[in-house]
Amino acid sequence: MGHVSKWAAEDPDRPAVILEPSGTRITFKQLDESSNRLAHFLRDAGLGIGDHFSLLAENHPRYLEVATAGERTGLYYTPVNSHLTPDEVAYILQNSHSRVLVTTSKLRSVAEAAAATAGCVEHILDLDDNYDDALSKFPTTPIADERLGMGMFYSSGTTGQPKGIKRPIPNLPPDADIPQEAMLNVLYGVAEGDVYLSPAPLYHTAPLGFSQVLLRMGLTIVVLERWDAELALRAIQDHGVTFAQFVPTMFVRLLKLPPETREKYDLSSLRMAVHAAAPCPVPVKQQMIDWWGPIIAEYYGGTEGNGLTYLTAEEWLKHPGSVGKPLLGRPVILDEDGNEVPTGEVGTVYFADGPDFEYHEDPAKTAAAGVGTGRSTLGDVGYVDDEGYLFLTDRKAHMIIAGGANIYPQEVENVLVMHRAVADVAVFGVPDDDMGEQVKAVVEVAAGATPGPELEAELIAYARERIAHYKCPKSVDFTDALPRLDTGKLYKQKLKEQYW
Repeated sequence: MGHVSKWAAEDPDRPAVILEPSGTRITFKQLDESSNRLAHFLRDAGLGIGDHFSLLAENHPRYLEVATAGERTGLYYTPVNSHLTPDEVAYILQNSHSRVLVTTSKLRSVAEAAAATAGCVEHILDLDDNYDDALSKFPTTPIADERLGMGMFYSSGTTGQPKGIKRPIPNLPPDADIPQEAMLNVLYGVAEGDVYLSPAPLYHTAPLGFSQVLLRMGLTIVVLERWDAELALRAIQDHGVTFAQFVPTMFVRLLKLPPETREKYDLSSLRMAVHAAAPCPVPVKQQMIDWWGPIIAEYYGGTEGNGLTYLTAEEWLKHPGSVGKPLLGRPVILDEDGNEVPTGEVGTVYFADGPDFEYHEDPAKTAAAGVGTGRSTLGDVGYVDDEGYLFLTDRKAHMIIAGGANIYPQEVENVLVMHRAVADVAVFGVPDDDMGEQVKAVVEVAAGATPGPELEAELIAYARERIAHYKCPKSVDFTDALPRLDTGKLYKQKLKEQYW
């Protein structure tokens, strides 16, 4: 269907990337020429088909340029979470065997410390410093052996060490038709000239993956340099955004804006919004549909790509809480012994008949996910209804067992987050001498709310009015900010460690 080089030739001055709130613009011509220069640098540095390089950066104006270079050189490129410590970054560099590390002045010290520990990095390029000088001697034309490359993303590590998800490099030219283009066109109706809003960090799979495919299709990508609910609304209005992607915590922040703030922006250009990354509380999604109309679609899948479900707003209204029906693979719900459970019964979610994958250099984790058996899992728990719609209840690793009863924290979180005083909440199990575990909530309070014993009692009573008492928190602690990744995922392990 296309490639950045096609749009650079046909409409060179059209913006490919716009950063907000800085207003920085990168045209398709600039994106094409600069990514070609980096492609030449990578070849000159000795990186051939299937080799690796990494990118450690905030949402920088040249982030998508670096990814585009990877996708026209037949290389694996790994976006690294910009919040990681030097040792955590070093692990990813070493595990991926990255020979080049691209970073920014903001993260230069982390990058240098990580590279020194990893021992495999041969070149560090700083997008704000030595990058242009290093690339200046190379031409703006394509390299001679262009080939489609791909991202090798790492799992967030919310339940353990990050895992690199690796697939074979396809033997295709960079401008080859790829199935993701057709899928985005069919599901969301996107086409050349549309404008896409990416409000999340580009190091995450979905924001970067969508942005790269949509650039191939000729869309302008509006990237938020940081998440801010009102800034997202302003960007939709100012740039005529037609398509956007969010995570549920962003919906919560949008809904908690004052009514006068929500109402002052013109969002009429927005034809489709999609969300993923975590299940969305039913009341939150219902309120978003009430506000924006039935334009909010949802998908469920992982970076592993072993399965994918999808549903429209209209379908969700008939099956509230569902994450959809399968587009790729077939959801199968298994019990602890690996037996398929009856319709409507909760168990571990597997995808059968989907593509295989591997965790890079970790055959044990690959095998533990069921890869090679014809069905594999991401570790989520849920059920399928009698119409084939999948519902998620939580991550298996997050389940609380209190007195022999299984409690899924997500259900409790979905209740508490709707309270006026709650900006964010995490629920998990803490030790209990009698019951084994008890339910603990940690709350980030909303503006104007006062943390303390009175609010704790109010929140416990609020939960007990809405769900079974045994599921409700026995105690509530308060914090200034929860350890939530910018992608919307909650790093619960850090919280649990404080109590265990």
